[in-house]
Order: sequence, then C-alpha cells, then structure tokens
Amino acid sequence: MNDDDYMDLALSLAARGAGYVAPNPMVGAVVVREGQVVGQGFHQAVGGPHAEVNAIDDAGERAAGATLYVTLEPCNHFGRTPPCTEKVMAAGIRRVVVAMADPNPDVRGGGNDLLRSKGIEVVCGVREAQARRLNASFIKFAATKRPFVVLKMAATLDGRIAASTGDARWVTGEAARAQVHRLRHAMDAIMVGIGTVKADDPELTARLSDGRGKDPIRLVLDTRLGMSKRAKVLTQVSEAPTYVVCGPEASDVDRRRLTASGARIMDASVKKGRIDLAALMGQLGKMGITSLLIEGGAQVAGSALAAGIVDKAVLFYAPKLLGGDDGTPMFRGQGAAWMKDAMALHDVSVERVGEDIMVVGYAHKDGF
Repeated sequence: MNDDDYMDLALSLAARGAGYVAPNPMVGAVVVREGQVVGQGFHQAVGGPHAEVNAIDDAGERAAGATLYVTLEPCNHFGRTPPCTEKVMAAGIRRVVVAMADPNPDVRGGGNDLLRSKGIEVVCGVREAQARRLNASFIKFAATKRPFVVLKMAATLDGRIAASTGDARWVTGEAARAQVHRLRHAMDAIMVGIGTVKADDPELTARLSDGRGKDPIRLVLDTRLGMSKRAKVLTQVSEAPTYVVCGPEASDVDRRRLTASGARIMDASVKKGRIDLAALMGQLGKMGITSLLIEGGAQVAGSALAAGIVDKAVLFYAPKLLGGDDGTPMFRGQGAAWMKDAMALHDVSVERVGEDIMVVGYAHKDGF
C-alpha cells in the first residue's frame, strides 16, 4: 500500500462521522508503522476527541516513529479540545500525510508549519479532491457562511416525478429510498414546499436500518401559512424542530395556529410571490445550518435552480416510463432560455442502487 491507499482508508473512516459532527468537519486518521496499520480513528461527535487523537490512542506505543495519515490538517489551536499537533508531537510521529489544508483562512497552514518546525516531515495534498468533496459543506460554510445545498430528485426515465393523477408512490425502489434516508441523516436541514406537504404529508425524518438516524431540521416553504396543524411534520415524535417559512402576508391567526401545533415560524423575504431562496440561505447560515437537502416538488426544485443556490444534484432514475405529457415534470417555472445557460454538472458519477440509477454531480469544478 502507498500514501494514496492509506489516505483512502482514512477518508472511509472520516465518512463514518456523517450526521454526527456538524458544524465540524468529518475527519479520519490512520497510523502506519513499518507497512502495517497500527491505529485508526475518526471524529465521532461534536466536542469529542479528534480523529488524530483517537488513532494515536488506538496505536498506543506503536505510534512512535510511525506515519500519521489524516484527512484534514491537524489543528494547532484550542477549541473544545486541545490542539492535535501536541498529541502528534508527544506520540513521536515522524511523518504526517495530510489530504487538505484547513479551509479556515485564520488557521490554514498553522498546524502543518508547526509540525515541520519540530522536525516532522509533512506531506499535504494526498487525495485532496476527495477530501474536499467529503467536507464540501464545511468548506463552503467556512468561506461563505451559507449552507451547502444538495438537490435530490426521483424520476422516471422520461423525467416525471409523479403520474397524471399526482401519484408518486413509489417512483423508486426500496434501496434508493434507503439511500435517501442516509442522505437525510448526513444533512443539517431538509426543505420542501407546502405543495409537497399537502400532497404527500411526508415525515421528513432519517429512518436508518439500525434505528440510529439523526433527523434533520425540517423547513417548509409556506408563504401564506396554509399548512394543516395535523401535518406529520408537526405531529410526529422527533428531536428536530420544524420551521415553517412564510412571507409578510401571513396572518397572525395562522402564526398562532401553527405555533400552538409545535411549528417555529420563520419570516423571510418574498420575491415574485414566492420565498426568496437566495436570501433565505443567508438566514439559514446565521442559524449555523451548514448543509441543506432540498426534497421539494417541481416548483421548489425549479426555484432552487433559478436562484442559483444548488451546489450538488443527486438524481434517482427509475427504469419506468409513464408516457404522455401530462405527468409532473422534474422542474417547473422559468428555466434557462439558452442551452449555454443550463446548469452544467461536474465530477459526475453514475451508480446502480437496487433497480434504480443514481446520478450525482456538482455545480462547481472548484470552490463555490
């Protein structure tokens, strides 16, 4: 195995922290001595030990003279925990291989520079692209104070998310739906429109097979507060709150009605009769929401594209054809007038999930 192989292992460990560490990054670490993995660890929870600490503790005395592979530059500042650089030096690590530098401009390079000044060899940039994709929400939030936005859609091969009757149960199979629950678990918040709530009455929870799913904060776009107080997003048992996002025309009566049912009302600006999604992202950032999953219907999906807020698309295609032109398309509203203005996806991957096909792509080649 070489540096790339060991970093791949560290990245796979880091991914295990999805859903548990935000707003912190997912970080994995591996300790290797004489070609053998002697320690492994990842950041498991906010406020808990960092990946380097867990991996070095796992290695014990075998860390002396070893190489540490870590997916993010070791921290050199006090936060909820002491600096990881101190742990690295005290353990006798002789070489540190880092996937990416810390994206925070206030601390970037500090950890690597300190380790080098103490005679430890530091290599940075191994599997950097993969590390940046893994922590895309952390990187974007650090740079913009806005959430990383993932648009998820499920459609037939002819591009319909519902039949002519509005029936959408189910477009995709069980495996794809299980994948969506894992995606929800990994996100800070999930957003739909009032149309989806009225049509499907979804729970918007993360129901993992092991029962350990973390529910994302729920956001419902409801400009005039027409949602029923009996909607599942308000009546179900969940530790995550439900925010109903409305405009200035929402009545005080409806505000009190939904608040009494457990909703938290969020006032937002309105543009052309709909919630201004670009402005809303700024509000969510101030709430500390680093990642947002959009699972709305055609109107919300179309509005998200038009507002330019989508960073990543996760599209599930079922091997089905509804036929005709009367089903519900994936997007509604004003689209791009010219092909050159279409949203181009980068780093596209295609994967079979059960009987369905999952297409994943990013809106930006580098950065946000």
